[in-house]
Amino acid sequence: MKLFHKQGTLFRGYEPLLDSNIDLANRGDLYEGFVISREELVPKEGDDKKTNGDTTFSGNLWPSEPAGFREAFVNYYHAAFGVGKVLHRLFALALDLPETYFDDKLKRDPIMRGLHYPPQTGSEDDRIVGIGAHSDFECFTILWQEPGVQALQILNSEKQWINATPIPGTLVINIGDLLSRWTNDIFRSTVHRVINRSGVCRYSIAQFMGADPHVEVEPIPSCVSAERPARYETINAGEHVRKRLREMYQHSITQ
Repeated sequence: MKLFHKQGTLFRGYEPLLDSNIDLANRGDLYEGFVISREELVPKEGDDKKTNGDTTFSGNLWPSEPAGFREAFVNYYHAAFGVGKVLHRLFALALDLPETYFDDKLKRDPIMRGLHYPPQTGSEDDRIVGIGAHSDFECFTILWQEPGVQALQILNSEKQWINATPIPGTLVINIGDLLSRWTNDIFRSTVHRVINRSGVCRYSIAQFMGADPHVEVEPIPSCVSAERPARYETINAGEHVRKRLREMYQHSITQ
């Protein structure tokens, strides 16, 4: 398969149905994905060498059809990244930190995944879902979901699954594990899953805003106190993400 994302260490391209299993209690994730990283519509000299030491970054793989697919995907990528940069600063202000606190820690080439969840029309089986219960690996996720198709569910503080009904003209922001660790659980990871029993296909686009792979993530001092002692040890952002990807796809990603 020319665009298969596991054909090398690229981790870019097409993800077939049941290729991943993010919740090992389940039998596989019932979605198709198409994954890219940062790319300019008009490449600049040296862009293909800017890996920043992160082997999950690489050149993207593109289909020859449909016409305009690459342009639309790349344009949306940059628009979403602009939203992400603003949100990083808002999180800093909410924590009474300098507005630019996260600027030099920001991952410049986050991955973005276009997702297709076919309708689940068979007998109900909690072990076969669009994607199993999980929290995202990075700092936060910017999620566009198709209006009118309910499939995303969030686990609330009372351990109940609630629907995240699509609202036209809005984006969903899911807190991820790195921001949870950085803020010592002031901002907690959003546990979520997708079960598509809408009767129609569900489409979404997720950009995973993260930390530079060389950054050491530990609870921010101002988020630690006698009443809230540090809950996490220091981890390397890049190693954390690679570990989670290996667990999800059960294949080696070169370090």
